[in-house]
Amino acid sequence: MANTLKLEIVTAEGPVYSEDVEMVTLPGVTGQFGVYPQHVPLITQMVPGEIIVRKDGRDTFFATGSGLIEVTGTCVAILTDLAVEADKIDEARAEEARQRAEARLKDKLSDEEVAYINASLARSLAQLRVKRRVHP
Repeated sequence: MANTLKLEIVTAEGPVYSEDVEMVTLPGVTGQFGVYPQHVPLITQMVPGEIIVRKDGRDTFFATGSGLIEVTGTCVAILTDLAVEADKIDEARAEEARQRAEARLKDKLSDEEVAYINASLARSLAQLRVKRRVHP
């Protein structure tokens, strides 16, 4: 039985992460869940939040947006609109984006605009939570 699984994280800009890992924790629609090697096959939706990658006994943190997750016994494939490693998050830019989104929500907006701004706000909040958790 293998003790690692392949984790691949891809955004519209291209591959973000592709490594063999011990486990990964993901933000699913019903809450966070962990995936180890030989996990039961699964396809689910991902919500903005935090991905925790365990490799060589160390954790790496990513802020993530919405997306899709496919799990097989040997691989986790993630397609998402945002995946940023904690060390690469610009906290000031994320905070500015959060403030802009919250200010825009006070305006009279269409349902589509509200959905877009809420998605932007969720991505900004995910980045801020990950950055502040990893680097208080």
